[in-house]
Amino acid sequence: MRTHKCGEINIQQLGATVEICGWVHRRRDHGGVIFIDLRDRAGLVQVVVDPDVAEAFSIAEHVRSEYVLKISGVVRNRPAGTINTNLHSGEIEILAKHIEVLNESETPPFPVESDIEVNEELRLRFRYIDLRRTAMQEKMKVRRDVTRNLRQYLDDHEFFEIETPYLTKATPEGARDYIVPSRTHPNSFFALPQSPQLYKQLLMVAGMDRYYQVVRCFRDEDLRADRQPEFTQLDIETSFMNEQEIMEVMEEMIRKVFTDILNVDLGSKFPVMSYDEAMRRYGSDRPDLRIPLELIDIADEMKNVDFKVFSGPANDANGRVVAMRLPGGGDLSRSTIDELTKFVGIYGARGLAYIKVNDLAAGSEGLQSPIVKFAPDEVWVKVMAKVGAENGDLIFFGADKSQIVNEAMGALRIKLGLDRNLLVGEWKPLWVVDFPMFAWDEKAQRFTAIHHPFTAPSCSVEDLVADPGKALSRAYDLVLNGTEVGGGSIRINRTSMQQTVFDILGIGHDEAREKFGFLLDALKYGAPPHGGIAFGLDRLVMLMTGASSIRDVIAFPKTQTAACPLFNAPALVSEEQLKELGIQLRKPDSKSEKKV
Repeated sequence: MRTHKCGEINIQQLGATVEICGWVHRRRDHGGVIFIDLRDRAGLVQVVVDPDVAEAFSIAEHVRSEYVLKISGVVRNRPAGTINTNLHSGEIEILAKHIEVLNESETPPFPVESDIEVNEELRLRFRYIDLRRTAMQEKMKVRRDVTRNLRQYLDDHEFFEIETPYLTKATPEGARDYIVPSRTHPNSFFALPQSPQLYKQLLMVAGMDRYYQVVRCFRDEDLRADRQPEFTQLDIETSFMNEQEIMEVMEEMIRKVFTDILNVDLGSKFPVMSYDEAMRRYGSDRPDLRIPLELIDIADEMKNVDFKVFSGPANDANGRVVAMRLPGGGDLSRSTIDELTKFVGIYGARGLAYIKVNDLAAGSEGLQSPIVKFAPDEVWVKVMAKVGAENGDLIFFGADKSQIVNEAMGALRIKLGLDRNLLVGEWKPLWVVDFPMFAWDEKAQRFTAIHHPFTAPSCSVEDLVADPGKALSRAYDLVLNGTEVGGGSIRINRTSMQQTVFDILGIGHDEAREKFGFLLDALKYGAPPHGGIAFGLDRLVMLMTGASSIRDVIAFPKTQTAACPLFNAPALVSEEQLKELGIQLRKPDSKSEKKV
């Protein structure tokens, strides 16, 4: 039907007769000569329709944006002064000899050829139109290229691509499962996988040695800009490799994809940082290293001051007091600081103390803040020296429970870095390691797994039982520009350790046998040392394309309420289907409705 793609034609085809197909991107009538920019996935080409070709001209007079055309014509040079250097086809144009309308189009709900902001719900409702836009086509191309590059790397390194089931059993992985009723097994349910975690571990027991899969995963959880109920991850598992070896292979893979796709050099070796250091310096286990701001602990300096807002947390084993220097921040207005105070309140902070450094040499007299009077000069001298303060700086303070301080000041650090354009470098990868094995849930009064219950601890069974709260895991996360793009760990490969972890998590022997009996049995039959990692493909492509949300790099995403405007899903099903599945719907009571 066509001899060339629109965006691929150039001066090499001069004088040739070509046939192209595509959508009318733009139609212009210039003094009797009609110009049509025809678009396909490869790009644009300019078509000239001369009135001397009566039949083609008559058709061109009536075509409109997004009509689908087939055009045959002769490739010729553009007239002097009309060359478009932004297009691959910008040096030539096609003189039309024949035009066929393959399909008409109504006026689209939003212009395809424009960069104007369009309501996201409207974009998703007409996603097939939205995907025609050049920006979206480019993102989809990057996604294709990234996926192909990753696959090629893993194939070259002798990994097997193996598919695992979508219909499986519910497992505790930190989010709600999507449940699928079984018609053939009444009153029983499958679950859509949150990840292929257990299957890939069993593949290692089976001797597959190196596995990978570009796999769809499902989690029924609260959504954010980088979350979707269904998402794609590059899932990887290996045998007979420790964490350092796995990290080296994965690091090489990520470096290669950035070099090949973006022509970006991420450096010869990614830095490695412990979880404790990341939290201490940045208040986050996924720090954005492009931002040079850091949190400085000043609890020792504040333990004996009269200011209870500071001295209270400073003397609390679960508290934290930090300072963060904003170079040149003395120019921030009071109204801006008030807005920042509201911002940290989102994270539970009860306020945002600050000091403007006007003149260090003048001692307390040179510090501008209502809190200066609550501590003696020698305290502020030590604090200013510790944070490296200079004249013209602004020092922010956080004092509360450690979690609140970390979340609030960590978020403030990111906001200030982005708002004031403090970024140093374009790409900053980082491995974060030595995560705690467990976190204590105050409400439930029990331990929960930081990663998942199949992650191996870095200690013995005896040490784990003696003090679970201090145990570290053999886990590792890859962070890029403040976004976690991959997370993995060495897995437990011995039944005794796995049962011990279940016990600490409150999963007794009977429950463990019911939910994970197949895994406990498999570990008895020569399970090799193994570990792996999963990369969020959507997040990775989002970063590489500069998109603000993973919805912009997924062909058919859900909204932030986990709905699909295109298909109007989720939707009701018929009574016949429910009856066949043995399901009876119950309306939520009025109390539940009020809570919602």
